[in-house]
Amino acid sequence: MRIAIASDHAAIALKSALVAHMEAAGHEVEDLGPYDESSVDYPDYGYKLSDSVASGKADFGVALCGSGIGISIAVNRNPGCRAALVSEPLSAKLAREHNDANVIAMGARLTGIDMAKACLDAFLSTPFAGDRHVRRVGKLSNPDFAKDPA
Repeated sequence: MRIAIASDHAAIALKSALVAHMEAAGHEVEDLGPYDESSVDYPDYGYKLSDSVASGKADFGVALCGSGIGISIAVNRNPGCRAALVSEPLSAKLAREHNDANVIAMGARLTGIDMAKACLDAFLSTPFAGDRHVRRVGKLSNPDFAKDPA
């Protein structure tokens, strides 16, 4: 699987741990930066990540910042991305299964490395359930998609 990952300066250590974890699992990982703890703006890296996922260059994305909130907002500005901010594995699983999320977001100041690995594993191993969720996911990018006649 091809996975892009990006963070801000607050999540460098978590990003490094997750890159090693994904590579050990056999995934092809593209680290979009940053590469040190110098202060950066999370939207810049969120936009880079969203471009990689929306274009199909990466199958999935991992977005990290101090809280996970800011970078997930930036990623979700791209209509080709569905980023889910998670802090435990069940939310990560449901984000894939019900929402067909293609980006997982986490906060380095809120989620420990082992928990982040468990979330990532749940996210990457869960397929989209399809069925009734297709219509709902379609509405995330296009509110007129399969509009209910009400």
